Order: sequence, then C-alpha cells, then structure tokens
Amino acid sequence: MCARESARASLGIFARTFPGSAPGTVLSQARDAGYDSVQYNMACSGLASLPSVIAPEAISEIRNATRDTGVGIAALSATYNMVHPDAAVRAAGHQSLAVLAASAHTLKIPLLTLCTGSRNTADQWAPHPENSSAASWRELLESMSRAIKLAEQHDLVLGVEPEPSNVVASAILARRLINELASARVGIILDVANLIEPVLTDSAAARGDVIARAVDELADCIVLVHAKDRRADGTVVAPGDGLVDFDLCFTALSSSGVSAPVITHGLGAANAARTCLFLREKLASSR
Repeated sequence: MCARESARASLGIFARTFPGSAPGTVLSQARDAGYDSVQYNMACSGLASLPSVIAPEAISEIRNATRDTGVGIAALSATYNMVHPDAAVRAAGHQSLAVLAASAHTLKIPLLTLCTGSRNTADQWAPHPENSSAASWRELLESMSRAIKLAEQHDLVLGVEPEPSNVVASAILARRLINELASARVGIILDVANLIEPVLTDSAAARGDVIARAVDELADCIVLVHAKDRRADGTVVAPGDGLVDFDLCFTALSSSGVSAPVITHGLGAANAARTCLFLREKLASSR
C-alpha cells in the first residue's frame, strides 16, 4: 500500500536554484526559464528551510506569487534528520515538519519531501556505520509514523527520497519502507542519479540496469521524480552533462504508467533554461 501521484505531471525546478528571498522574485525566474512548477523551500521566503513558525503574511506572499506567475508548487521541502541520535534534534525537526505541513495544507501544496537521514551527527548527508543497523531502522519507522499522522491531519503525501548515505539508500530499502509503513500517505521520490552512484564507474549497461530495476521496483509508489546528473567522480551536474541515461529513465517511467511531476536540481540558474529544453525534449520522446 502506498501513495500515488501527488500532483499533475509537470516539469519543475528547485526554487532555490534562483537567487532571491521573496517568492515573487524566485517564481518569476522559474517561469522565465520555462518551468511549470517548483519544489519550494521556505528559504525562498527569507526563512529557514525548517522554520519554527511561518507568519500568515509569508503564506499570502507565496499564494500571490503562484497566482501572479502561473508557476505551481509541486512540493515543499521538509527534510530533517529522522534518525539523528539526539532525540531533541529529531523532535525539533518534527516540530518544523508540523509547521510546514500546516502551511502546505493552507497553500494546497500536495507533497512534503523527506529524506531518511543518517546517524552522522555532523552531516545528515554523510554515511555512518550504524545507518544499516536494526536500531536505526526502528528509529526511522517511529519518525515516519509521527510524520504520517501529520500527513493525515493535513491531507498531504510524504515523498521519501532514497539517498546513498542515508538509512534508505536504495530502491530495495525504499520498497521495504513502503511495505512496512503500509500507508497511502507515503510515496517515493525517484532520483536515479542517487541510485547509480555505486556504479558510476561501471558500464553504461550496469547503470541502465540499476535505473530499470528501480523503476520496476517502485513504479506504483513514485510521487515525484528528481532530475539531476552525475559525472564519473560523483560530481552533481545539470541533466545532460553527466552519465544519467534520461532516455532510458523517462521511457521506463512512461512504460510503467508513472506520470509524477519531474523536478530538476543540481544546476545553477544560468543553466536553468537550457536544462528545461533538454528535459522537455527527453520527456516528449519517451511518450
């Protein structure tokens, strides 16, 4: 049991790709670069990404910006370290998640984005030997259960992104999480540039196999697709500048009936328009 399609299929971009701390400024740049939507981050409203409070005026500014620019918000960034060893740190993250969930409901943003975190206390994107432990998995399930209650309260979907250095680091672990949570409020964010990281220096066929297997494993649970690229040394680059086979990825998604929004990131504002054209071409040819 899992969530499916939190928003209409569209092509969007991380709002934080663009400079500015006012939603109108940021969304105007996304529109001018050719995007339908964004994954919004409260930093684009001059707040912390995980704010303790969001004033009504900030909500109004976001609503007005979406209306004036015609750019939708496919998702709201809400990632915190769900398995941090310090319970107080986890509690603070959950409190910010509650604030973001309430705001997303008000703004009719259907999806909150999450990653599962790391036992590494210095960096939630860094590995730690305990990430694969049974204790970390139990902690993750507890954090996710609390998040699901918020999603139910505010009529939202939670999108969980597998990350190489997090507890959920692969498509297989993502499927396990979906199966164990058994909630229609939880889906998966597919970013194949994350999943191919262990085989970046292998053959194109090996990378393609990882992509195909991931789509096959998770197709019924994909609520958002992230589109970034990687070079062989792991460096994140704009789509088309690395090793990700977007023809294979988008064709596999289309053949599996996945029509979730596509959100690009890992690029600078100067490359936004070029990337939009590249991804639209790849999406069109996959249908």
